[in-house]
Order: sequence, then structure tokens, then C-alpha cells
Amino acid sequence: MSEVSIKTLLRSMRLPFLALTFSSIFLSYSTVLYNRSSFQVIDLLLVALGALAAHISVNSFNEYYDFKSGLDALTEKTPFSGGSGALIDNPNSSPFVLSSALVSLTITILVGLFFIIEYGPSILPFGLFGIAIIVSYTQWLNRSPFLCLIAPGLAFGPLMIAGTFLILSGAFSWNVLLISLIPFFLVSNLLLLNQLPDIKADKTVGRRHFPIVYGIENSLTLYLVISVITAMTIIILVGLGVLPVLALISILPLFTSIKVFRGLHSHVDEIRQQQYSNVEPLLGMNVAMTILTPVLLGLTLIIA
Repeated sequence: MSEVSIKTLLRSMRLPFLALTFSSIFLSYSTVLYNRSSFQVIDLLLVALGALAAHISVNSFNEYYDFKSGLDALTEKTPFSGGSGALIDNPNSSPFVLSSALVSLTITILVGLFFIIEYGPSILPFGLFGIAIIVSYTQWLNRSPFLCLIAPGLAFGPLMIAGTFLILSGAFSWNVLLISLIPFFLVSNLLLLNQLPDIKADKTVGRRHFPIVYGIENSLTLYLVISVITAMTIIILVGLGVLPVLALISILPLFTSIKVFRGLHSHVDEIRQQQYSNVEPLLGMNVAMTILTPVLLGLTLIIA
């Protein structure tokens, strides 16, 4: 494999976006410590490997299928949307990118099989659901506004966090499932906004995600509503005793969503005209908030 192909593979993996996986795994780890459950460090490392491989797989599948459909050539690239453009620069590497997606998926499956053999089949539903999202997201889920909206949040929220807790602690926890709703909402919002620059291009290949079907203004309204629900979830879980009072600190980054909402709302016409110079900083702020909030929440659990 040439140096160019290796660089294409790495770009197609979208390595900077893997910070989102580390954020969710850290929150999972924090819930285990907060519940004073003992665990094997090797299990935590294997969970992280499986989760990272899953994220790389879905990213690589997305790059491959978007290139093959012609969508990759139509999208206006931003740091947060439109794909990496790696296969546009080096189309001969497309088989390697597909292989990368398949190998990464295989690693995830093997990690899951190890835990099933080691600890029993209780983790199987989480694994099957996660694999279904990986293989169907680009080709099928993007054609349903509701499924496309919730699938990323389910993957990085309940599946990753509650699943990791089950593996590490050996028990399912409804409290941890409730905590996992916080990244569920955040990641769903993240993908919702990152779809805005791709509306025009995505339409051409038959996608029907929320911004396409319901428009930019309604998408921004939904974004604000979900942000408020996220903050209320933290407050309610503190009130119920699921989270410590210190966890209220993790609401602070969520105030960024107000600035993001107001900023994007004032640039709706620019989004329609595919002018993103004023939009990209706001998308970046939302990415930072999405990663920081679970990390901050996890830190409060460790301290508590």
C-alpha cells in the first residue's frame, strides 16, 4: 500500500471525530467508579478498542458509499460536514477504505464475541443493535428523518454507555441508562446541525434527514428544544438522586447552545446559499460542547 493510500485511509477514518468516542467511554468509566463497581482494566481497554473500531467503521463506510454514489463530489466541505474528501483526492484507494470499514467492523464483532464468551449473552442485544446502526446508517437510516436523527445518539449514548457499564460491572443499571440520555441528546443534536451544510447535496441522492424534510428553521428549533431537554434531564436526575448535586456544573457548557442557535438562526440565508464562513465557528462550538459536557459530567461523578 502506498503512502498516499495510507493517508487516504487515515483521512477517511476522520480521526479528529473519534474524540466523541473517548468522551462517551470516559462517562461510562465514570459511572462504574461512581457505583463503586470493580472491573478489569483489560476489559476497559477492550471496550475502548471495540468502540473506536465501531466509530472508524461507520466513518469509513460513510466515506466509501458517499464516494461511490457521487455525493462526495457534490458536497461543500466544512470541518464538520461533507466528509473528508479523501477519496475525491485519491479515488484508487476506495477498495482500501471499504476494507478498512470491514476490518474495523470485524474487530468490533470479535471484541463483542470475547465478552459474550467471557461473561454471557447479556451484552448481545447492545452489540446487535450497534452493528445494525453501523451497516445501515449511510445506506438506509439517512432516508428516515426520525431514525437518522436518533441513531447516532443511541450509538454514543445508551448503547455505548449502558453497554460498557454492563460489561465492566457485570450488571445492568437503569440509573446508568438514564445518565446515557445526556449524550444521546447531545450527539443527536450534533448530527442534526452538521447536516445543515449538506442539504442540497444530500437531496440529490435521495436522503431524507430532518433538515431536508422539515427545513432549516424547524431543525434549529428542534436543536434548541433538545438542548433544553438535555439540561432538564441533568436537573431531574440530580433531583432524583441519580446524579450528585455537583453534576449541575455540567449544565454550564449547554448555555453555548443558545449562542449557537441564535447565531445559526441569523445566518439561515447564508446556509441556503452554501456560504459557511460565519456558520463553521458555530458548528465548532457545538462540537466542543458535545464532547465537553459528558467529560465534565464524568469528572463530577469521579469527584463525588
